[in-house]
Amino acid sequence: MKSLLAALLLASTGIAVAQGVPTIDIGPSCRAAAKGSVGMQQDYESCRNSEAAARESLAKQWSTFLPADRGSCYRLTTTGTPGTYTEFLTCLEMKRDARKLPDTTIGQGGRR
Repeated sequence: MKSLLAALLLASTGIAVAQGVPTIDIGPSCRAAAKGSVGMQQDYESCRNSEAAARESLAKQWSTFLPADRGSCYRLTTTGTPGTYTEFLTCLEMKRDARKLPDTTIGQGGRR
């Protein structure tokens, strides 16, 4: 039964992510940031504005990210935490940029 529920959850997440930028409840993360330690504290409205800008950037770039990366990053960003658009966008950018790195794998005999 648990595996069926997990499969349904993953399937519904995949569908939601494929349709466009999913909605992330940034309220809990922004409230936590507003309560942050001295020097790390961020105003609640400033956090919401920053997240709105991250979502807008994500929406503009959405079609450039691989569907598998969108699903993977969404699950990574929102599992066990409400997540943020900033985290989601950062994950997608890192996956995309990692593919652009040169292959530095050392082949047989220690040569590249």
